[in-house]
Amino acid sequence: MFFYASKIFWMVAQPINLIGILIIIGITLALAGWQRLSILFSTASALVLALSAWTSLGALLLHPLENRFARPDPAPESVAGIIVLGGGFEGSVNLARGGYELSSSGDRFIETAILARRYPAAKVVVSGGTGTLILDGEGDADTAPRLLTALGVDRQRLILERDSRDTYENAVFTRKLVEPKPGETWLLVTSAFHMPRSVALFRKAGFDVVPWPADYRTSGTETIGLAQDNVTDCLENTSIAIREWIGLFAYRLTGRIDSILPPG
Repeated sequence: MFFYASKIFWMVAQPINLIGILIIIGITLALAGWQRLSILFSTASALVLALSAWTSLGALLLHPLENRFARPDPAPESVAGIIVLGGGFEGSVNLARGGYELSSSGDRFIETAILARRYPAAKVVVSGGTGTLILDGEGDADTAPRLLTALGVDRQRLILERDSRDTYENAVFTRKLVEPKPGETWLLVTSAFHMPRSVALFRKAGFDVVPWPADYRTSGTETIGLAQDNVTDCLENTSIAIREWIGLFAYRLTGRIDSILPPG
């Protein structure tokens, strides 16, 4: 139920959809003769657009998420396994065409291939099924072997978790699948903005992973004011940031994590 509710809520709450909804409501109110309300909703849509696309709001919201965890320095000498979370592939395209088309979060899998070469004895766990409500797509755990083996990772090292639909299930199902032993070091690879929620969920599941963030979306030097990136990236950053913060608060309220931002 939580999975479906979160997906439906986000369809409405993400900025680009919210802008469209506000515009439609504004037009409907204008046609019905409710001019003042129409102006109110139209102004709200313009404000959401301006803040999301033309200011540094998205980057500023991402900063505390991306800066929460850094890669360990020095890096671990020995690693039992590398876990990469799904979300890095174009599932619908790969289902239709095959191959391994990467999404904007595809850096997760490139970093995983690099780590697999660095730690040749480590297992490589790909956690991610199909987490969409409407579009059909191939799960990341089904696509990843084609990419990782093409990049030189031995197929025998791969452990595929195909059932998870969200980050909560990533954590629970992965721990059950690999059964980590005390004293083992397991690296967790995901987007830097996604790492706080991921680490919190893995810790709650009893899996003490070592964060290895990838796929940074900001330089970390953005300041308050007009956008310091192109409009498309600004819109995407705002959407990502709002989704992550909503996810953190929702997971905390439902008891799925112990704190909004887990300690580093």
